[in-house]
Amino acid sequence: MKKSIIFSIALSLGAFSCSDDFLTVTPETALSSATFFKTETDFIQAVNSAYVPLRTLHNITSHLLSEQHSDNARYVRNVLFGATENQSNLADFNVPTANGITTNGNVLTAYRQNYLIIARANQVLALIDASTIPDATKKNVKGQALFLRALSYLEIARYFNRGPLQLTPVSVRSEAAAALGTGEQLYAQIIKDATEAIGLLPAKSAQEAGRATSGAARALLANVYMIQKKWADAETQLRAIVSSGEYSLMPNYADAFSNSTSNKNTRESVFEVQYLEGSQGLNGNFLYSMLPFPIAANELVTITGTSNPQPLSGEGNNIPTPDLIEAYETGDKRKEATIGTITLGGALHANKTFPYIKKYARPHALHNNHGMNWPIYRYSEVLLFLAEALIEQNKLADATPFLNQVRTRAGLANTTATTQAALRDAVYQERRVELAFESKRLHDLVRTGRLETVIKAYGDRVKADKFRYYFPAEGFVPSDAFTNITPYYGLPAAEADLSPNF
Repeated sequence: MKKSIIFSIALSLGAFSCSDDFLTVTPETALSSATFFKTETDFIQAVNSAYVPLRTLHNITSHLLSEQHSDNARYVRNVLFGATENQSNLADFNVPTANGITTNGNVLTAYRQNYLIIARANQVLALIDASTIPDATKKNVKGQALFLRALSYLEIARYFNRGPLQLTPVSVRSEAAAALGTGEQLYAQIIKDATEAIGLLPAKSAQEAGRATSGAARALLANVYMIQKKWADAETQLRAIVSSGEYSLMPNYADAFSNSTSNKNTRESVFEVQYLEGSQGLNGNFLYSMLPFPIAANELVTITGTSNPQPLSGEGNNIPTPDLIEAYETGDKRKEATIGTITLGGALHANKTFPYIKKYARPHALHNNHGMNWPIYRYSEVLLFLAEALIEQNKLADATPFLNQVRTRAGLANTTATTQAALRDAVYQERRVELAFESKRLHDLVRTGRLETVIKAYGDRVKADKFRYYFPAEGFVPSDAFTNITPYYGLPAAEADLSPNF
């Protein structure tokens, strides 16, 4: 990977370099790593920049790669517009891949944005120990950089199970194409970074809202242990979050998700991506990629409430599948909070009424510009992870109260499952409906070994009844649909052109 280019984009600070020649003078008027990283404000500004790519990652990319590439979401086929290949081949599990490489543009975006975070975090970590900024700030900033690097490497590991293991800033071209680390090596680094971050970061109550905390780092570390099936290690981290007293479930499930200008970073939020409605360039528009198309302005405004609604055409994405809709138990309050319906007069389909993702559909002022935050970890996931870790250790009586906390908030009775196998399935079910459209489903299917079985059966249903899965009468299911059901994506072809290690 051409890290020299990525690094220059990342901070626009020039390449970091040092020299034994004391006569080498860096002009103070040139903004570079040699002149910038001096003050407390400099380091805070630098770690702030490492958060920025999270907005790009979760504005569109993550839910396409993790939800539409699962049995949770599909696209609404529009034969007049033509298929949007980078989105439809995710839903159809026919992502073009050869020799471990893919041309899918969404895969490329995820790869580059995660390495952009890594590059920015590396620059902070390379210099902060030698800085003379206040110790409290130093620990906090370093902890945030470690957390962000760990979070991005977790994404690389989950999507690709390999990737360049770059832990220092790139100063010359020869260092840019780092050797590929294996999944095992990536996870080892994530554990190292997250563990160190826990000891450096403050608790949520002592941290500025929106920044990484010790609780967020524990959730990330527990996530890795769950992937590795290190159940006791995961339990230790998850119990620490629960016993901290920093988190609790919001009484109303819908309130676990932010509005455009309020209800952000609630007591249920362990870590969420910050968006800001308005003209500062910090806004999101992910709601607009979670709608069926074509949609008229008068139809769209019923969802967005904007003062200037505009019609949208093309192929709608991230549309809840019938399978997910039917997964909710009778009386589950989460269903109404998560999924809405809308009738589209211009649809080519015999049934013009479609579901859409409602949990993020919050009123905002202007078209295509909103400020709802994106959840990465919520306390409900901590509880479900803990229940699962306990079940896998056969601590069934200890597990059920954590599972039932989530069910009680949803308006459901306590689980009736009593055996380890039944409780395991109950947790899987709860994760699906509790965390729907939070970029979790693909990763859950992969880490629990259910991907091929679940998606093959789902694909058979899609091909057997295309109309039920949002194809018009003139539409078609591609002949190669569901022929590439693999747990990991190929590495992006555009990056393979830049690295001899792919």
